[in-house]
Amino acid sequence: MGREPDDRAIERLLDERGQHLMRAAVALTGSRADGEDLLQAALERLLHNWGRVDDPEGYLRRTLYNLAADGWRRRGRWRGRLAEFRSQARAAATGGEDIAVVDLRDTLVRLLQQLPPRQRAVVVLRYWEQRTEAETAELLGCTEGTVKSAAARGLRRLRELAGPGPEATPARKRTELRNDLEVAGGRS
Repeated sequence: MGREPDDRAIERLLDERGQHLMRAAVALTGSRADGEDLLQAALERLLHNWGRVDDPEGYLRRTLYNLAADGWRRRGRWRGRLAEFRSQARAAATGGEDIAVVDLRDTLVRLLQQLPPRQRAVVVLRYWEQRTEAETAELLGCTEGTVKSAAARGLRRLRELAGPGPEATPARKRTELRNDLEVAGGRS
């Protein structure tokens, strides 16, 4: 049949990429608990299909985004979990993670949850995870043109939701929003 899961390969993947995968899962679900559940479900699918998987991280990421989109379709918009997310994020903050970054992440998650599922997934992949348009299109199973248009619409909607800032020109606001998404995604 297929090859058996390699425990060392899975442990190595989770050691190297586990935090990034968890951040993406939290961004997609809106809470740490739901993010953990989402990542666990994706890992279960990876293990179940291990023999047919050539790129475990790619498969895991694609499964994360597809499971999240399925959840959005079933439940509609996220609701009622932001207070829980905020308290968990503050409790989990360590000396290396500045409170301002946690607050920024919380604000961005609030804004992201107001986007339609496809736009949300594209914005998280493109700017939070810093994926290329090609990688994003492959992970979501769509064209690069769809990624470009969903990213443009998603960023425009996020700027509208964020409201006007002091001396904010559209170009400056766009750059600041992208930078904020990168910081919240754990890159600086």
